[in-house]
Amino acid sequence: MPTITRDKKVSDLTVEELKGLIRDTLYDLIDPDRGLELRDEIEERLRESAKQKKRGEGIPLKAVKKQLGLK
Repeated sequence: MPTITRDKKVSDLTVEELKGLIRDTLYDLIDPDRGLELRDEIEERLRESAKQKKRGEGIPLKAVKKQLGLK
């Protein structure tokens, strides 16, 4: 998709540029971390967390909610 300059008016955009702008805006709203790299140590923590879940380890969500006074 072509780069859209800051001073370009919406009326000057092509339909495809406008669609791309809307798409990018929606993606940014849904996932503000889109495009960022996952650090190795965070990736490893996520893997370990998944392994713990498979082993049945961890604190159940209901228990955490109760501790925090949430419904």
